[in-house]
Amino acid sequence: MSASIPTVIIGASGYVGGELLRLLAGHPNFALKAAVSDSAAGKPIGAVFGHLDTAFSGQTFVAHDEWLDHIDSNSDLALFSAAPHGASAAVIANAIDACEKQGVNVHVVDSSADFRFAEQDQWETIYKAEHGAPQLLDHFVCAVPEHLGECDVAHVGHPGCFATASTLATVPLIKSGLTNAEVFISGVTGSTGSGKMPQAGTHHPERNSNFYAYKPLAHRHAPEVEALAEAASGRATTVHFVPHSGPFARGIHVTLQAKAESTASEAELRQVYEDAYADAPFVQVVAGTPRIKNVVASNQCHISVATDGDTVVVMAAIDNLVKGAAGGAMQWMNRLWSLPETAGLDMPAPGWT
Repeated sequence: MSASIPTVIIGASGYVGGELLRLLAGHPNFALKAAVSDSAAGKPIGAVFGHLDTAFSGQTFVAHDEWLDHIDSNSDLALFSAAPHGASAAVIANAIDACEKQGVNVHVVDSSADFRFAEQDQWETIYKAEHGAPQLLDHFVCAVPEHLGECDVAHVGHPGCFATASTLATVPLIKSGLTNAEVFISGVTGSTGSGKMPQAGTHHPERNSNFYAYKPLAHRHAPEVEALAEAASGRATTVHFVPHSGPFARGIHVTLQAKAESTASEAELRQVYEDAYADAPFVQVVAGTPRIKNVVASNQCHISVATDGDTVVVMAAIDNLVKGAAGGAMQWMNRLWSLPETAGLDMPAPGWT
């Protein structure tokens, strides 16, 4: 498909929305029709995101009740939602209903947590709220693109940023049978992972030159990784996860440890990952250890391995806002529209950020 596909971003004034806009600016097939934000409605995109001023000169944010006016009836639509957890589902349900009434053929990729679990009860237990659109759960699938060959539904719930890095590190190992299906993961994230609204955990004087764990063994991405790993590997997996706040803005680094079922060499372990991601354009098995600066602002995931024969270690680094959110969502949208998976995403990391 080479035609331009009308595109709408809901929740476009946050960090993930800003990254979606940046990626759209260089995409050969998706054309922005509406950047939706009630809080920024009427403001030029460049007034909220100065780095995007020239890319979207003359375009302004629109309110939720106005975006459909920018879409022709009986047309196609790529709809991204970067709305908050717990609010996105109802917004998406209303959008899908409105599209159906106007004959609009829509694919949705949601970056919130609202469609990351197949079962309503599980989502409500983890997020301690009522789901906003349980009737749509079986219309969505949640997975990283690298772990799902065919998508037989119209819409996707993108995994969380920690879950993306952790799942990419976990699944080949569990699937190989080299270790038992219990993993211990330590992860570090940059401050943008907490979103655009200021709070204690992202306030610069608190975050700068600081490092600390939060929600140890109680983070909601752990059950998400368990569900994703079991779906992709076929083995029920137990995940013990300790996240940390790092003194940088962008990036995620995770370190996974597991016990080997029998002695495994580093070469054997590395081969598992090279085989698993041989056809994955955004996952590279690297020598040494992954570095955040080598992936920040790109859609790449760098993975490396180590073992002493009895204990296996897998390390992965991604950009939390790109591969872990907007870039992964764009990768999925490319697939939903049968576009090259790399369309608009083949930029290298800038380095020295």
